[in-house]
Amino acid sequence: MPDLPGRAEERAPESRPAGGDGRSPGTARDGDEPRQPRPILERLGLAFIALVFGGLFGGVAVAAWAGGEVFLAAMGGIGCLMTIWVGVLTLWRG
Repeated sequence: MPDLPGRAEERAPESRPAGGDGRSPGTARDGDEPRQPRPILERLGLAFIALVFGGLFGGVAVAAWAGGEVFLAAMGGIGCLMTIWVGVLTLWRG
């Protein structure tokens, strides 16, 4: 775009992640220790929380289906499946 009289070229400030070193947060640096798995008690607790929330999403799905709200039922069912999936992955992967 040609320069117009009276207008300065605007540039967005360069943004960097919180670390300021140009890498995305969570990337390992040279010499960092490998990630340690969570303790089993913590994994069980997180999986239990996921099970509770999955049950709530499932309840919303059933209630919405019974009330004739098909879209809400589908969204509740998807939320239930995704939450249970994450709970299982938490136990399996650590």
